Amino acid sequence: MHKEEKKLRKRGYQLIAGVDEAGRGPLAGPVVAAAVILPERYRNKDIQDSKKLSELKREQLFIEIKNTALSYGVGVVGWKQIDEMGILEAAKLAMRQAVLKLNPAPDFVLSDAVPLSITGIPQKAVIGGDGSVFCVAAASILAKVSRDRLMQKYHQKYPHYGFDQHKGYGTEIHLTAIKKHGPCPIHRMSFTPLRIDGGAASREAIVG
Repeated sequence: MHKEEKKLRKRGYQLIAGVDEAGRGPLAGPVVAAAVILPERYRNKDIQDSKKLSELKREQLFIEIKNTALSYGVGVVGWKQIDEMGILEAAKLAMRQAVLKLNPAPDFVLSDAVPLSITGIPQKAVIGGDGSVFCVAAASILAKVSRDRLMQKYHQKYPHYGFDQHKGYGTEIHLTAIKKHGPCPIHRMSFTPLRIDGGAASREAIVG
């Protein structure tokens, strides 16, 4: 998990940031990214791809990572921008936002799969980085927990959809709720099944 960071430190880089996003697949809510710079000697065997951890473990590690980090940042891009620019570009934007919030700023960025274009900061995209690069795995935990907490808040505002359970993903419970109640303001209208015949569906069209 520390191989990439070790190679970079041998090349003279010290402030190495990991960055990852959460929420590319859901039908509702924002895409959230996190970036984190960890101390060189920090180790924790529990830190891995957030998808492989229980909710309780993610919450515990979320607190520890934030308290241990030299710097961390979170970027959020909402559903309207997702519909306008597409989910990939929205995810990249959230990741760039997160990196640019780091203070101190990184001298190198490692990202999970997605190449970023940030002027003045060298960067490498690592396929499967959230499961193989320590700082990227830590970022995946920060991003996932940050997004889940946002979706818990949206559940309070739109309780009919069960956002506290599925966090906006296209589960059977969620799809049934959309069919019954129509989309709410945080739904991504460019996503199937909310999108019909190449355009955003209306509430009436979905409810039928």
